[in-house]
Amino acid sequence: MTRILCLETASTNCSVALSVDGSVAAFKEDNGRNYSHSESLHVFIEQMLDQAGVSLSELGAIAVSKGPGSYTGLRIGVSAAKGLCFSLDIPLIAIPTLDNLAMQVDAEGLIVPMLDARRMEVYTAVYDQDHQILEPTRAQVLGGDSFSDQLEKGKMTFLGGGAVKFKEICEHPNAVFNTELQPSARAMASKAQKFFDSERFEDVAYFEPYYLKDFMPG
Repeated sequence: MTRILCLETASTNCSVALSVDGSVAAFKEDNGRNYSHSESLHVFIEQMLDQAGVSLSELGAIAVSKGPGSYTGLRIGVSAAKGLCFSLDIPLIAIPTLDNLAMQVDAEGLIVPMLDARRMEVYTAVYDQDHQILEPTRAQVLGGDSFSDQLEKGKMTFLGGGAVKFKEICEHPNAVFNTELQPSARAMASKAQKFFDSERFEDVAYFEPYYLKDFMPG
């Protein structure tokens, strides 16, 4: 039995989940708007494991959302994950944040998760309906004609907080929006198990979040 602690802190959602053999056994999260991750994350971990009746010593790995996303949020999540890996002597697994968002929907056509960056910019990627990535993670400035060629070919589901920006300027009938979803640790379980089984681990000492862009205060 493989128990993996999954941590997602790349957005406003402070989220933890316990994966047991690739399925979610327990989770706790709070999608507040004030980024209380530094105060909440370790409390959530303790409370969730206590409710599940699992001790830290029983964990086989830590999985963390690696980015892109909030600079501060990513730092908090990765720091916690690395600290646990060091103290427990277990491997670190890193999963792209946009995967954690895309995996939450089953939809016809293409799936396009979007995280808010700055102004009209988002972090985005394109997945097929089987959640296989077609276009890698990138920063993109949105315009009214963004994704126009793909939209002409069929349905596209845009999801996440960043999709709010595109919904305001996109009127194509093939565009579907789900702007309420945020990256969640619940969506990490199956991929974390696959990475564990294939020993796709990170170097705990040198791993850094995938910021995609340089940090800008304000």
